[in-house]
Amino acid sequence: MSEFEYGLIIAYNGFSRWMNKCMAAAGQPDLSSLEILVLHNINHREKHKKLSDITFLLNMEDSHVVNYAIKKLQKAGLIAGEKRGKEMFYSTTKIGFEYCERYREVREQCLLDSLKHMDRSNDELSDIASALRTLSGLYDQASRAASSL
Repeated sequence: MSEFEYGLIIAYNGFSRWMNKCMAAAGQPDLSSLEILVLHNINHREKHKKLSDITFLLNMEDSHVVNYAIKKLQKAGLIAGEKRGKEMFYSTTKIGFEYCERYREVREQCLLDSLKHMDRSNDELSDIASALRTLSGLYDQASRAASSL
């Protein structure tokens, strides 16, 4: 398990660095990894999302950290909020959507083209993603058990 966790640490740090470099190449060099994740999550499928939707989809417990990222994205003009009843719903602005599109273009050019040369099929990558989701559930369960000690 230690070997897997070390691989996870290295992959997380590589992924974070990739997101920052990709977003910088897309024209937004000042966003943190979390802000990039929140921006893309809000932009995904062009559906308005509540704070609870975002934290659930990103598997994050600390809504205050996500809310802070939302405030920074709003200040940058990348997302907008709309109050409906007691709930606030967020969506990307035209500028935020354009940055997500540029990010997608950089991703295709720099990352997806490289994947074609990897000796892995789409099915294998899907299997890896499934295993990661399963392991995420195990870590969630273990964290609940640890907090009751």
